[in-house]
Order: sequence, then structure tokens, then C-alpha cells
Amino acid sequence: MKRSLVALVLLILVAPFPGRVPAQTRDRADVPERYTWKLEDIYPSDDAWAAAKEEVAGQFDEVLVFQGKLARSPDKLLQCLQLNSRIDKELSRLFCYASMKSDLDTRQSKYQGMKQTLRQLITDYNSKASFIAPEIASLEQPEVDAFIEREPGLKVYRMYLDDIQRTKAHRLSAKEEKILAESGLMASAPTSIYSIFANAELPFPEITLSDGTKATLNQAGYGKYRGSPNRADRQVVFEAFFGAFDRFKQTIGTQLSAQVNKDLFYTRARGYESCLHRALDENNIPVEVYHALIENVNKNLVSFHRYLALKQRMLGVDQLEYYDVYAPVVEEVDLKYSYDEGIKLILDALKPLGPDYVGVVKQSADKRWIDVYPTPGKRSGAYSNGGCYDVHPYMLLNYNGQYDDVSTAAHELGHAMHSYYSNKSQPYPTADYATFVAEVASTLNEALLIHKMLETIEDDNVRLSLLMNYLDGVKGTVFRQTQFAEFELAIHQTVERGEPLTGDVLTELYGRILRKYYGDAEGICHIDEKFCVEWAYVPHFYMNFYVYQYSTSFTASTALSEKILGGEQGAVERTMEFLSAGGSDYPVAILKRAGVDMMTSAPFDRTMAVMNRVMDQIEEILDRRQKAKSSEGN
Repeated sequence: MKRSLVALVLLILVAPFPGRVPAQTRDRADVPERYTWKLEDIYPSDDAWAAAKEEVAGQFDEVLVFQGKLARSPDKLLQCLQLNSRIDKELSRLFCYASMKSDLDTRQSKYQGMKQTLRQLITDYNSKASFIAPEIASLEQPEVDAFIEREPGLKVYRMYLDDIQRTKAHRLSAKEEKILAESGLMASAPTSIYSIFANAELPFPEITLSDGTKATLNQAGYGKYRGSPNRADRQVVFEAFFGAFDRFKQTIGTQLSAQVNKDLFYTRARGYESCLHRALDENNIPVEVYHALIENVNKNLVSFHRYLALKQRMLGVDQLEYYDVYAPVVEEVDLKYSYDEGIKLILDALKPLGPDYVGVVKQSADKRWIDVYPTPGKRSGAYSNGGCYDVHPYMLLNYNGQYDDVSTAAHELGHAMHSYYSNKSQPYPTADYATFVAEVASTLNEALLIHKMLETIEDDNVRLSLLMNYLDGVKGTVFRQTQFAEFELAIHQTVERGEPLTGDVLTELYGRILRKYYGDAEGICHIDEKFCVEWAYVPHFYMNFYVYQYSTSFTASTALSEKILGGEQGAVERTMEFLSAGGSDYPVAILKRAGVDMMTSAPFDRTMAVMNRVMDQIEEILDRRQKAKSSEGN
């Protein structure tokens, strides 16, 4: 299907844990070139980018030649769609370059300006091309079929054409579509403002830790120090970091309210029942999938509470606090890997997917597809950007030498390989895979990595650490992201009812859901009121019902990894076909061909079974240790 120019930013697949990657910055000049992006693969210079921008902008008016003719001639329709794809592809490439340049130093206004220029260009082109969908929608399905039969070149646009037919009830007139297209420039404001404020200008505190270390609690610092082995330090980190957000919760609440109201505007303009219906309809996902995820997770909070009880037992605390959830539970184990060691470990772990897959992963590290280390002003976290169709994917990391960094690198490499194989195998109109399946390849890589680690390590301490690392991943991807999804649904429903969405309202809503998930009332994990402002720290709430797909993708990848590691015949081949499918079909159908039926609870049930199996292994080790300790005491 055609990529959405309005949402080009979603070509960047962000890691599911904001601030997950701990980062100690170093001057960019001190980072060896081989660990930095080679953006010259996209454009050799900023001047070349500017020239390409002018060239593509000069082609915009060519699309107007086809206005009023698409429903009359399959030849004209094909010519128009081919021109549209060429412009779309170049705009995507331009945006990727500008956004990645900006992400290397968010303080640089030059590249912020380049992104703004691109957004204006995208809006301009969308406005001019806004007649395309309404004219196609004026055709009936038999007419579309006849067009494709008469002009075989239209076959690569079959998904796009059929999807317009499927959603024609929500298509507007050409004039109305033009107005909506023009609104795109304003629509990006809440996300842009939040990104700059939260990454570059929010005044984060500096604290002194128990060992005398001074720590600046920006997002990278929080990601590092929230896992401190010293409990008093963890408490100070949480209170100082979220205190910074709390001081600006009304401002950030206004930004998030603007984002949700933007979603509501487009929902009402297109005549959808709710914001959720509109968001999921883009990829033909039944809303029942969303509601079933929340229902399944709430029914299985007992498994999550079992995990939290294990965390409490291993920490040896009388009452688990929210600031304990990232604490290391096996103090004497501190797995560290240089970046090169981490890549070697990943390559070994991914061997079950075949030599071609492993070879491309190695190429990504050798040919500078990855910007590795944290530097001043660099965007926090990690992501993969597969938007440069004719080039290759890029990955941003903030690698700091912990096992979590290795796992994050494997995660983003999964995204990159998905983009690589889809772009390689599919024509541009069907190369872009849906966000619903975007996290399958990434979490599959993580599953293969931890399997390899557990296969080769016998030491109980290390095994406990890795098993808990896996559970932490289930917590962060299945339970935490569904918690986010439940909150996101609640704030949209609040606005849909016409109720206000202030910083205080957001904090109350988030706190209520947070306490339910963590069993605050049952004494499982105490949630202090000060931490209920956590919503203000999560950038994913600006992404229009994106987060639930982390959870569904994790359950799908668990099903795939179990098949691959279990030696099921054809499992690897079906997985590679899935990675190469792009957007050639709807995501539920693509996953079903890979052997995973998301319309059933089977993938979720399998995930819960694996989770509880891991907890059984942990309890076995803990019980054996406790028994041995008791014997020594006697």
C-alpha cells in the first residue's frame, strides 16, 4: 500500500521502552567513524539534499494534469499512480535524511528547519494530490477489476486500489480531502513541540548519588540510574526525574490534549465511530483485537503479579515500591559487552534464521547503517528507520555496554531486517509493512538472543539474571504497553465524551490504571502519588494508538520463535516470507500465512505459558538455593 506522507514519522520504528537505553554521552568527535551513520548513502551533502528537494518540488504540479481523468482511463490512472509513487519515495528519502540529521543533535536549529520545510512540502503535495483517492473511490469494485485487467501495470497498486474501495465510506469529496491535506502542517505540532521540549529544553535536575556521583537526570540519565543497585538512590532518581515532569504537567497535558483533539478532528471529519476505529481501520484491524488484548492482560494480571512477587523476593524487600521495578535482582551479575562483542553475540544468536539473514545483519554493522553511541544533544532511546527504499535501513542506538544494550540492538536489527527484506522483495507501493506487524521481527530477534544466552550459560546467577531479563521484557512489552494502550483508549474516550483533558486529569487517569496493573490495592507493588505523572514522559502517546501493537507483536513473535526453536518444519521459510511480504496484504492475513492467527487467543495464551515456564525455572533455582542455605545453617 502507498506510504502515508502525513505520517512519515511513523516510518521510524521506535523502541518500546522510552529511555530504556542507558546512556553516558561522549563528544561526537571522539567517536570512531565506523560507529556513526553514513548518511552520505542517502545524499552526499546538505547541498545535495537541498537540490533534490527543489527537484521534487518542481514535479508537484505534474500530478494536476491527471485531475478529473482517473476514473475514465486505466492508462491515466497508472501514469498518475507511478508519478505519485516517485514523488512519495523521494519525499520519504528527503524526510529520512533531515530527521536523522536532526536526531544526531536535537539542539541544531538548521536540521529542525529542514524537517519543517519537508513537512510543508509534504502538505503542499498532499493538497495537490488530494483528488486521487476521491476519484478512485468514485469507481465501483468491478470497474477497478476491469481497469487492472486492461492495464496490467496496475497490479502493483491492487492493495491500494482495493483499500480505497474498502474505506470509501470514510472518503470525502476532492475539495474536502484538500482541506484535510492542508491541515497536515498543523497536525504535527503537538508531537514536534513535545519532542523538542522533552529532549532538549526541559530543565532536568542534577542529583548526588550515595557514592558521591553527580548525575544529571535527563532521559538518558534516568534510563541509567533508575536501575541503581542502591535502593535509596533509586528513590531519589524517581522522585527527582518525575518531579521535573510534574512541574510542567499542565503544559505537557495541554500538548497531549492537543494531540488527542487532533485525532478526534480527523475521526469526526471521516465519519468514524471513534478514534480507535479510525486508527485501526488503516490496516483493517478489527477493534475487537484491541479490546481483547486489554481484556486478556487484565485476566492475566495474576501472572504479572507473580513476576512482581519474584522481583520482591529476589530484592529481599518487605514492600515492593515502583522505584524497585528496574532494579537488578542478582547483584553480583553485571553483564557487560563492548559494542563489537554485542554484535558478535547477536550474529551467533540469529543463526537459526539462516546465513543470508545473518550476512545482512553483519553488513549493517560493517557499512555504517548504525549510529551507536550517545553524544550531546542526540535523540534518546533507539529506533530503526526503513524509509529510504532505494538505500538501506538505518538504526539509532545509545549503546552503553550493558546486556540491555545488546538486546536493544538485536531488537532494532529485527526492524531493520524487516525493512530490508520488504524493500528488497516488494515494489515500492507494497514495501511498507503495517505497524501492526512492525514489532514481530524485532521481538523475535530478542527471543533468539536470550535463547542463545541460556543455551550457553550454566551459572545460576547469570541464568537468573537472563531469565529475569526475559520477564522484564514481557513486563515492558506485553503488560506495560497494554497498560499504555488502556490509558490511551481512556484519554481518547474522555475527549470523545466532551470532557477536559488537563494535566491533573491525565495524572488521575494514569494513576488509576497504573495502580490496577501493579496491584497497589492488593499490596503487590506500592505506587506513590508522585509517580502517577509518568504519562508525561512517554512519547508514544503522540502516535495514535501505536503502543498496543508492541504487545500483539510480542505474542506473535513468541509463537514464531517457539515454532523455529522447536524445529517445526517450514517455520523459518514462513518467517522469511513474512519478513518479505511488506504491505502486500493486510497484516492479520500475512501473520496467518506465517502460522500465527491473531484472531484467536492462542498467541497470547502461548506467551503466558512461556512466561510462567520461565518463572517456574526461576523459582526452582531460588528454592534450591534457599534449601542449600538452610542445610548449611543446620
